[in-house]
Amino acid sequence: MTETRPILFYDIASGRPVRSYAPNPTKTRYALNFKKAFYTTQWVELPDVAKTRRDILKVPPSRSHFDGSDYYTLPVIHDTSNDTKVGDSFDIAVYLDEIYPAPNPPLIPPSSVAIMRAWNTKCDAVFSGASNTFGSIGLMYAHGLPFNPETAEQSKSNFVAKVPGMTCWDDFDLKGEARTATLEGFQQDMKELGSYFRKRDEGPYLEGKIPTYADLILGGWLKLLSVALPEWDQVATWDDGLWGMLHDTLQREYGQE
Repeated sequence: MTETRPILFYDIASGRPVRSYAPNPTKTRYALNFKKAFYTTQWVELPDVAKTRRDILKVPPSRSHFDGSDYYTLPVIHDTSNDTKVGDSFDIAVYLDEIYPAPNPPLIPPSSVAIMRAWNTKCDAVFSGASNTFGSIGLMYAHGLPFNPETAEQSKSNFVAKVPGMTCWDDFDLKGEARTATLEGFQQDMKELGSYFRKRDEGPYLEGKIPTYADLILGGWLKLLSVALPEWDQVATWDDGLWGMLHDTLQREYGQE
């Protein structure tokens, strides 16, 4: 299909200079650029995300908060060529393959949607600490999130209100031995993910030279760590530099904003 009208891609805005940093929207940005899709970015301030999705775009939530309430977040795409809205990063990848099949190979190889969805779930669990907002590793990068200074206090208050056991923003920070232990555990989790890369001599991707959505899933999270995690330079060297190389390659090839 040849696009005659753009896809509107709703991404979470950072502070200035505005840039992409959130993992799931980054997965979608990489996917759109992989497909060479005709799209424009609609930047949304973090406190306005729920209202934008729920009230303006009227896209149902795909996730829940800890308390079971609806979690209205981004990305969302609005394909204005056919008035289709999709509000989950994985579903967006499936949609792009179905509606915009070029280029070849696809984002998700044929007959591997279920496997790729399981990989997405696994990676999300590793990078979020199996939490839908912040888990243990999330407590290491929370204070590095590039909030807009004008709305930062509201954003922090919203996070505190939604996560059980948190009473203030300072609770979203690991220090000392707890931080060291968490980083060591995260390194082991990353080592397991790295074990799936069996063609390292051919290229930086899971399948060597050929990228798939599996790589973009990892790339979305690596982008967040590169922006928000103080120990990113250390993480980038793990597994013989795999994670830094993958991040740099994806940013170069598919990170256009």
